[in-house]
Amino acid sequence: MTAHGHDHGHGCGGHHHGDPARQASAFRVAIALNAVFVAVQFGFGVAANSTALIADAGHNLSDVLGLVLALAASILGRRAPSGRYTYGLRSTSILAALANAVLLLLACGAIAWEAGQRLLAPPPVAGLIVSLVSAAGIAVNGFSAWLLMRGSRADLNVRAAYLHMAADAAVSLGVVVAGLGIMATGWNWLDPVVSLAIVALIVVGTWGLLRESVVLILSAVPPGIDAGAVAGFLRGRPGVADVHDLHIWGMSTTESALTAHLVIPSGYPGDAAVDAIAEQLRARFGIAHATLQVELGTVPHTCALQQGAH
Repeated sequence: MTAHGHDHGHGCGGHHHGDPARQASAFRVAIALNAVFVAVQFGFGVAANSTALIADAGHNLSDVLGLVLALAASILGRRAPSGRYTYGLRSTSILAALANAVLLLLACGAIAWEAGQRLLAPPPVAGLIVSLVSAAGIAVNGFSAWLLMRGSRADLNVRAAYLHMAADAAVSLGVVVAGLGIMATGWNWLDPVVSLAIVALIVVGTWGLLRESVVLILSAVPPGIDAGAVAGFLRGRPGVADVHDLHIWGMSTTESALTAHLVIPSGYPGDAAVDAIAEQLRARFGIAHATLQVELGTVPHTCALQQGAH
């Protein structure tokens, strides 16, 4: 081995959370249920002259589109790597999560604008229809959230869909309350006020999703991984004198990758030792793909990315 030996240890596995076929089936059922409900909700919203129902239908429509994007990304993410896409199409799940967040925020703007107009001159609202349709929404959205709950724990793409369904169930409950309030008091302004409350709830829930999606698409260290702890772990391996050119990024919403240069003055420790480090990175930090380059440390090295920053 020379002073510039480029030996690599590869963590070739990935973290596969749940049954992909079952997850795809859950997406399809949720899409079908919500598509039908959007049509029903919009029709009754127009009939009842309810901005809250129409607003919720618009939001649910964006969720249907988001579910379609999430399903497509889930399918594409399982494509095998090719000569051009050497990591496969895993990162489509990041794009889907980002698109999902943007769709929701655009829907929020449209809903807030319409609700603001109606708040200035509240039209009469059929409170009973609003309450009954929204009660059905609690069942549809709650069931959809339950279908997606298992896969949401470790996949941002699935979690985006799950959170939207869970939030929709809560929102539908709010609309039910508004409908009952209008029936009891005759205060038609409750309808646009609930619409604005819906918008606020969606924005708060979507902001974290947007932030995490942007972090991943910019190849930043994924949330949940402490880069300092990873560096400390690598420096603590037997024979390792230093670590440099350490990079950690998300290849998808479930898989992370790492590259690092390990300075080992005593020389290459052998395939078994390097593979053991890669396996520990997977087990301790959830980093599925690790590429480790071993150096003797006889020549100073500076990361090319850091040089380009100056």
